[in-house]
Amino acid sequence: MNEIIRLPDEFYILATASAAEESRVLKMGESFGIFDRYGDILQYGLGEQGIYHEGTRFLSYLELRMGNIRPFLLSSMIKEDNILFTVDLTNPDVYIDGTIALRRGDLHLYRSKFLWQAVCYERLQLVNYSLLPIEISFAIRFDADFADIFEVRGVKREKRGTRLSDEIDKDRATLSYLGLDDIMRQTIIEFSPAPEKLTPAEATFHRILDPKIPEAFLVSYACKSKRSVPVRRPVELALKQAEQALAAYKAEECQVRTSNHEFNGWLDRSYADIHMMITDGQGLYPYAGVPWFSTVFGRDGILTSWELLWIFPRIARGVLRYLAETQATEVISERDAEPGKILHEMRRGEMASLGEIPFDRYYGSTDSTPLFVMLAGAYVTRTNDVEFARWIWPHVKRALHWIEEYGDVDGDGFVETLRRSSHGLVQQGWKDSWDSVFHRDGTLTEAPLALCEVQGYVYAAKLAAAAIATLLGHSDEALRLVSEAERLKKQFNQVFWCDELSTYALALDQAKRPCKVRASNAGHCLFAGIATDEYALRTASTLMSEDFFSGWGIRTLSTNEVRYNPMSYHNGSVWPHDNAVIAAGFARYGLKTPISKVITGMFEASLYLEMHRLPELFCGFPRREGEGPTLYPVACAPQAWAAGSVFLMLQACLGLSVHASDAKVYFDSPVLPECINEIYLKNLRVDSSLLDLVVDRSFQGIGVERRQGDASIVIS
Repeated sequence: MNEIIRLPDEFYILATASAAEESRVLKMGESFGIFDRYGDILQYGLGEQGIYHEGTRFLSYLELRMGNIRPFLLSSMIKEDNILFTVDLTNPDVYIDGTIALRRGDLHLYRSKFLWQAVCYERLQLVNYSLLPIEISFAIRFDADFADIFEVRGVKREKRGTRLSDEIDKDRATLSYLGLDDIMRQTIIEFSPAPEKLTPAEATFHRILDPKIPEAFLVSYACKSKRSVPVRRPVELALKQAEQALAAYKAEECQVRTSNHEFNGWLDRSYADIHMMITDGQGLYPYAGVPWFSTVFGRDGILTSWELLWIFPRIARGVLRYLAETQATEVISERDAEPGKILHEMRRGEMASLGEIPFDRYYGSTDSTPLFVMLAGAYVTRTNDVEFARWIWPHVKRALHWIEEYGDVDGDGFVETLRRSSHGLVQQGWKDSWDSVFHRDGTLTEAPLALCEVQGYVYAAKLAAAAIATLLGHSDEALRLVSEAERLKKQFNQVFWCDELSTYALALDQAKRPCKVRASNAGHCLFAGIATDEYALRTASTLMSEDFFSGWGIRTLSTNEVRYNPMSYHNGSVWPHDNAVIAAGFARYGLKTPISKVITGMFEASLYLEMHRLPELFCGFPRREGEGPTLYPVACAPQAWAAGSVFLMLQACLGLSVHASDAKVYFDSPVLPECINEIYLKNLRVDSSLLDLVVDRSFQGIGVERRQGDASIVIS
């Protein structure tokens, strides 16, 4: 082990304080907002609050004040569908010359906010519940720092753009910033009715409120830039349009309900978070997470759409199309780009456009490319969308070319990770922390590295591509791909299996020495199907042992490993999506008992979390009686693949797969978690058919409650 403690990579999140104060999050399209429980934007803790658009913070300070005091908080909540944020406030006791002039609770203040097409709309309603008129002054204070999201994350810049002079009209304040990228960004704040006084930092209102007569004030915060010219709409129309967009998603997807009311709460939150994270540009794409990753990520988009494939396949189609259209076409070392490689991350902020960070269009993930091919095959199987299969086939071939020509750095038959960018990610698997790959003694490894799960993805990608090739009549190519996959499987199990660990090595280092570390990565090998039956059974037993399973879920690293830390990002924490992928791997090998344990742990964790929302990750401390999981300070919440995890875990329990080409829904040894007696699937689309199904523990079968079309059920 080195005797010097290394600092994290320059682009990792710097946590200067714990995020102990609960925030409220809204997201719509390219915009998101993070507020405190009062509906204000104040910079404490991690300093992440604000209204953001396309990677820039357009509002960094917002505070409602009654005179010089802050109102009392009564309640604060996000509506179940994630569209509307509401806050109930009241006044404290107000004394004049030692006498109470206004008793606490005489005045009710109701704030509601929502986002729609680069505008945040806020409605403030005041009601006087005393017996006499109340004369009141209140103010809305504001500011915009136009910080890039990476500045908010802690990256220091040598130079910034110029904050221009503010423009103040009777009912409008325009705050402007000219970036070093020569793009003008403006925050346009409009008030209705107009305030009595408006400055570049504050709008002041003065009113006499008669008893029981509501008075409303509307404020909008628009984010304007070169790519975004927002149109301010009447608040009722904007809210209606936002609700209609949400209703369109709900009408298309399969609705899952259970006999357990609390489990349904977890499902409802997961649906709502997925809807919120979806951005509809040229196709649906789930952005990764708020606040740090509210943008396109290749790996996250692929795995999220995989989790949702059986209930809402159009998301996968949108992800595949976007990633195909942004597939790398040339070698660009600073972007870690090579022909055929699939995007890792794309940013639109000032720092990205200037090249201060490499993520304007960055390709530094080894696994996104084989995962892309896997998803393409799974989508075609799920939908029988032959036309799309023809369209995407050239992109699949380019991805396979990258795997064979660029991914296998040293020609040994395995795909390796090798950073070429001077500022890119050191580790380029899903565990992309700088210290996530190491040897048993804790010594860090040097690239190129062959990660175990990546080999599994490559195996599955070749089989998926073979299936598409067969569909399109390319039989010779299909046979070649199957043969290559089987050869890789044999080689992988010979080289990566560690008998003394009862699991696969985490990786091979530069010298082809196995990293004999017990990590959750091995569970992804089961998901991909590259494990032999014997090794799959032993790996599953290892992953469910006490040193891996915390009581809430499977840790990313065994507690017996030297770098285990339950508070680390990847070396001992618990990730919901990781557990879902592993559960799907268990299902592939018919291991249903551990699936039930995993989904039960995650469900019980959700009961302790606000709004039943599973975060990106939580700490890996052992479960303690009567306590919930320990939160990770900078975890994204909501986070797309965490929200989607429940659907993949349920699919694993049911052994469910949809094959549209023969109009069949398959259930392979379906089981239900102990907390659920029935699962109801409504509006399950199978090509042109619709099914409503019920899985009943006592019935021990699948009931068909509605059938439109000729789709059938197969139970094995």
